[in-house]
Order: sequence, then C-alpha cells, then structure tokens
Amino acid sequence: MDTTKLKNKLSDSTVIKKSSAYYEQHKRWLPLISFFAGFSWDSITLNRIDRISDNLIMLLYIVLLGAVIMLSHLVDNETIKQKKVIRYRKWFPAAIQFFFGSLFSSYVVFYFQSASLSRNWLFMIFLVILLVVNEFIKDRFDNLKLNLSLYFLASFSFFIFFIPVLVKVMNTLVFLLSGFLSLAFILSLLYFLSKEEKQLNLVLFRKTGALLVGLFLFLNLLYFLNWIPPVPLSLKQGGIYHHVKKEGDFYKLQFEKGSWYEFFKDSDGTFHFSPGDTVFCFASVFAPTKLEKKIYFRWQFYNERKEEWQTTDRRNYRITGGREGGYRGYTYKRNMQPGDWRVDVETGEGALLGRISFTMQNNSAAGERYKLKTLYR
Repeated sequence: MDTTKLKNKLSDSTVIKKSSAYYEQHKRWLPLISFFAGFSWDSITLNRIDRISDNLIMLLYIVLLGAVIMLSHLVDNETIKQKKVIRYRKWFPAAIQFFFGSLFSSYVVFYFQSASLSRNWLFMIFLVILLVVNEFIKDRFDNLKLNLSLYFLASFSFFIFFIPVLVKVMNTLVFLLSGFLSLAFILSLLYFLSKEEKQLNLVLFRKTGALLVGLFLFLNLLYFLNWIPPVPLSLKQGGIYHHVKKEGDFYKLQFEKGSWYEFFKDSDGTFHFSPGDTVFCFASVFAPTKLEKKIYFRWQFYNERKEEWQTTDRRNYRITGGREGGYRGYTYKRNMQPGDWRVDVETGEGALLGRISFTMQNNSAAGERYKLKTLYR
C-alpha cells in the first residue's frame, strides 16, 4: 500500500474521525487537563529537592528557556533573518509555555513540601497563580516584559534552593547571593537584547529593568518577613508524645490510645497530664545531603486573657541532611499548664517549617492507656 492510500485510509477511519471531533469539541479544556496531569506527575516523581538529576533538568530548562526567549524576540525584530530559524517561529510560544509550566509545576511541589500555610500562604498562592496562568496565556509570550518577569521569577525560585543544595549552607547571605545571581543573569540577558534588537529602545529597557529590580526587592521583602518557605528544608513528621526514647537505631514514641474510631491516631492532639508529667515534641526534618543546620522549637501558650500567643521556651538541636525521611530528634518541657499550646518548628532565621498544635488537659486517669509507636532511625 502506497503512502497516499494509507493517508486516505487513515483519514476515512471512524476512530480518527471520532477522535478529531471529540478533540475539537473539548479542546478548550486541554490546558486544564494538561495542568492537572503535569502537576500530578510532578507530585509523584519529585520526591527529593536535592536529587542532582532533577536539579540538572530544571537548570537545563532555565537555560533553554532563556535561549528561546532571546530567539523569539530577535526573530520578531528581524535581527535574525535566517530562514531555518524563522520557520520555527510559531513554535516559540509553545516552547516557552512548556518550560515555564514544567518549572513552576516543580516549584509548587517542592515549596508546598516545605511550606507552613499558616505563614507562607501568600508566596504559595503566588506560585500556584503563575502555574495556572501559564496554561492560558500562550498568545502573550511575545511580550518582552512579561517573558523576562516570569523568567526572573523562575530563575529566582530555582537558585534560592539550588545554591544551598550545592554549597551545603543555608542562611541569609546564601539567599541574598542566590537572588543577586538571578537578577544579574536576567539583567545581562536584557542588556544583550537591547544591544541586538533595533526596536528595544532605551525607555523600554529602563522600564523592564526597573520592573525586574522591583520584583527582586519584593521577593526579598517576603523573605525577611518569613513568608517564603525555607526550602530546601521541610518538616516530614511532627507530633506530641508522653515519652520519647532512642534505643539503638530506633525511636520509641508513647502516646495515648484513641477512641475506637480513631484508626490513624499516632500522637497526642489532646495531652492528658498529671503533675510532674513531661511533654515531648518529636520532629523529623529533611535537609539535603551534608547540609547542617540548627532547628529551633518555639513552645507557645495561648493567653486567653491577653488573646495572644506567648513564647515560653525556644530550644534547638543540630540536624544533618541526607536521610530520606528526615533527621529525627525531639525536645521536651515540664510543668505545663492546661490550655492551648503549639510548637513552631523553625530555622534560626525564624522561617517556619511547621506548626504542631495540641491541648493540655488536667486528667490523670487518662494516663493509664498508652500505645507505642516504633520508628527506625
């Protein structure tokens, strides 16, 4: 069968006709389906923020994204006139959308793992909006200011966790260095385009540069307000217990038995205590391999009279990264009063990794019924 007959046969196929008709009828939902499919895939496959293969793929996407953005604008302004490049012009917006979508999808997964929504909700919503909007603005990817603004956000979001993974250090200086690296990279790209493109006048260059600097300052403000999740760290597990003991490679955690319907209870959300009892807060914090960091436990009590949370203790221990399930440890406190309590697990800079809330109730009879959970170190 020759090629022409094969094509005609395929075009007349009932399956092909029905598939084409179905696609035309539902193609407006394709970006939404693509969004959920891509995000679900990333949620399953992206487990460790320090995995070198994932980081190299994201770095490659950032480099290729910058190259496509440059090509797109150089072709639009007739700086590049080679037919071999121009013939692919219509594919540039799709490529830009693909790279932005892949990067922001990965960031949402990684930042969500590290975020405490009680404090980091603004930045997380910002990332989700960028991810969703990217699926529906393909026709706007010929706008230089939009492209470079999104490109800066993509680069910034990557370097502030990639640099700590690379240098095995996480502090304010490393964050600022990562941000400056991102800004310098994008401004260099803008400067190159201003030299090559005839239509990129001085006014547009200044406006775009000012926008990028404004975004840089805004993101740094979010950092110092502790509204950016403390990537690459993340709280894997945390809970309140009546007793914690380490035996060899195991941790043994003691908590109260729940009611018959509490199948998944594995810690004390309500802590029944008698005088002299000790309250243990156990946590497992993931950090990249060889990264060492002090983690702080801020014990707080809610003062109903003043209607505010008051810090009673701030204790710490040093973690060493590398373990899949996180570095495990605990702190404890005695002589606690009844009422609402919480323990904020945070970095030395005050960035919140997670919050463990519980209620203290004076009821010595409840202390007779315990369960034991054993965790391998």
